[in-house]
Amino acid sequence: MIRHAIVAALVLAGAAAHAAEPADLVYRNGYVYTVDEHDSVQQALAVRAGRIVYVGANAGIQAYVGKKTRVIDLHGRMLMPGLVDAHMHPQSGGSRLLNCSLDYQRLTVPQFQARIQTCIDRDKGQPLDRPLLVVNWFQQGMEPAGTGTTAATLDALKTARPLIVRSSFGHSVQLNSRAIALAGIRRDTPDPVGGKIVRDARGEATGLLEDAAQDLAMRFVPALNAQEHLAASTAALKAMRRQGITSFLDAWTDPETMTAFTALQRRGRLTARAHFAVLVDLDKGATPQSAVADLLRQQGQFDQGPTRTAPSMQVRHAKLFMDGVIAAPAFTGAMLEPYLVNRGSEERPDWQPGPSKGPPGYFSAPALRSTLAELARARIDPHIHADGDRAVRESLDAIAALRASPEGRDVRPALAHAEIVAPADYPRFARLGVAPVLSFQWAKPAPDTVGALKDYLGPARYATVEPQAVLLAAGARVAYGSDWPVDPLDAWFALKVAVTRSAAPDAGPEYAGRLSAQPGMTRAAALRAATIDAAWTLRQEALVGSLEPGKLADLLVLDRNVFTILEEDIANVKVLQTVVGGKVVYETGALRRKPPRSGNGAGGCVIGC
Repeated sequence: MIRHAIVAALVLAGAAAHAAEPADLVYRNGYVYTVDEHDSVQQALAVRAGRIVYVGANAGIQAYVGKKTRVIDLHGRMLMPGLVDAHMHPQSGGSRLLNCSLDYQRLTVPQFQARIQTCIDRDKGQPLDRPLLVVNWFQQGMEPAGTGTTAATLDALKTARPLIVRSSFGHSVQLNSRAIALAGIRRDTPDPVGGKIVRDARGEATGLLEDAAQDLAMRFVPALNAQEHLAASTAALKAMRRQGITSFLDAWTDPETMTAFTALQRRGRLTARAHFAVLVDLDKGATPQSAVADLLRQQGQFDQGPTRTAPSMQVRHAKLFMDGVIAAPAFTGAMLEPYLVNRGSEERPDWQPGPSKGPPGYFSAPALRSTLAELARARIDPHIHADGDRAVRESLDAIAALRASPEGRDVRPALAHAEIVAPADYPRFARLGVAPVLSFQWAKPAPDTVGALKDYLGPARYATVEPQAVLLAAGARVAYGSDWPVDPLDAWFALKVAVTRSAAPDAGPEYAGRLSAQPGMTRAAALRAATIDAAWTLRQEALVGSLEPGKLADLLVLDRNVFTILEEDIANVKVLQTVVGGKVVYETGALRRKPPRSGNGAGGCVIGC
């Protein structure tokens, strides 16, 4: 922290000493939302050599304009820091843009089958033993509500190939009978540690595999080759540029992914600051010491050192899983109290506590404490998947023990998802310095909340689901992470949901209104979560996340003002320009045109310009 402050101070002093030099890029007549300590709004900004050298009133900007300076008249448009996505899976997201995709759509069984048959027909000529992977299946959104699938659903299709359909949540796959046979799953096949083979009433596998059990089938999916990895990384970065994402954390990486991003970086085609979390998993016989040693080997191979003006790569995080997901039908989220089951009928339901509280924590308490201590000694920050309230509590307990040790004082732990947190644990996030990294788009009525949570949790627990503003009010530093490709990459829709806790207008009458009585986040809090507070989880807050002199010039121009438009309209924000390290990496022609004056804040002059 002190080191970052000293660097920032030196950079600021240098910027002041050269204030008279012309800038490379100047913005004026804008609504410059700085996300600084005071959430101040200015009119103009100047960039030189990839860094911000001026933020202030229009009156001071002319001194930075030279013969070669590009001057952009914002005509009142909003300029803000680039978005920092503190939890995504870019390689998976990019590759899924190239795969057979169900596009997260709510589908009936006939529609589900027809979409997959189209992919089968398009992919003719492949060997009959080569699995077809289908992605972005909105399992919880199958229609009508509660519709399930089995191997028979896929066996009805016209193919002899193994079929593997992967849920967008990433915690389930559905196989056809051919894939079940290929995976070697029989009646007596045991559930793997941390996973579940779903079976019917006769004990036969249905083809649905949860969490670690997915590996039984996914190991037969051909790995991407080097060219395909490059294509996936390229597609991911293109999607990020359009959204305005200038920094990201790959929340579960591998050497192949980092190799592809390294190749792009060396070619000058890395257009976002790339941070990577290496999986630490003790299921296959690793010890905390050996797992962290492997992480450090990957760090030595791929980490490119201190942050540069141009985007580069850092490997400073570890990914740990404490549980799966709390939603039906998986129920792999670790809960303090049992999931409910219907003891009555569909017509007259009687929801009572069932036998399951979800699986044991994927790390035992001693193993988690030992692993966190080993990571702290290696100066690696833990990024822990904890979806259910028991997984959250067990993680916080281990972090509390870590904080009591000398090596644990400077660690910046993050808990990803935290979809349900026991109220007694709300203040512990702030007290322990733990950042909840939350996917804001989940806080809305939808099939994966109303349909897959409400009855199974009961009214009291359901009312606490997605506690974004509640954790913020308890003092937590809430950060945004899209979890793409669990959902489409749409940061502006996610920010809208953070504020409104409502679905899109076309979601249907059954999903109208707000998700519970919990408040939404303020617009400023939502934007801070996706900028400076997400940057904090990456130890980058002294360099990015706000528009201040001396910081790197990672910034966005928007087509409308997030603070003056209707709340629902935040979902419709479009990025007109994305700049990383002072270099324009994305721009639309609309930026060159003067916006029409309107009442929605998209155009017109602001703050005296």
